[in-house]
Amino acid sequence: MVAKANGVDITAVGSGNPGASNVARALGMKKGAYVYGLDAAKGAVATALGWVVFGNAAAYWCAAAAVVGHVYPITRRFAGGKGVATGSGAMLVVHPFISLGLALLWAAFSKVTKKASISSLVITVLLPVCIALAGKPGWEVGATAGIGVLVVIRHIPNLRRLRSGLEPSLPTKAT
Repeated sequence: MVAKANGVDITAVGSGNPGASNVARALGMKKGAYVYGLDAAKGAVATALGWVVFGNAAAYWCAAAAVVGHVYPITRRFAGGKGVATGSGAMLVVHPFISLGLALLWAAFSKVTKKASISSLVITVLLPVCIALAGKPGWEVGATAGIGVLVVIRHIPNLRRLRSGLEPSLPTKAT
């Protein structure tokens, strides 16, 4: 929606992905941050509603549903984003301190590598590890690992581009 409002068919630009990273590369970091905020809010609202109405386990089901719905949206013929922003918003609700730490790690890796995909994969893999180290129940570790598997699978094209040296970099200026 953000790209379209700016006269850009985001599916025809860059990686073709409608997510925050591709929008940032095509339209600048400010627009990418806006897309990130909207996608994260989608995950946060769904997860918070699940938590408030039904409790912690339901929050995870709602988080998973938000990520799956983002990755495979009916309105876009099941061609959506990678799930990182939506998942991060969801995890901010159930694990705010872990999420904030991983957000800082994402920012650091992005600054060093200039690759959103590397940063996203690092935090995706580390999320269930951090939850386990925090002493949370095994089902929470499993749930975040399961969501993470989907995110990693969605990044397979990025991994191929990284290996071939063709993965686009994030913009260096906040335009």
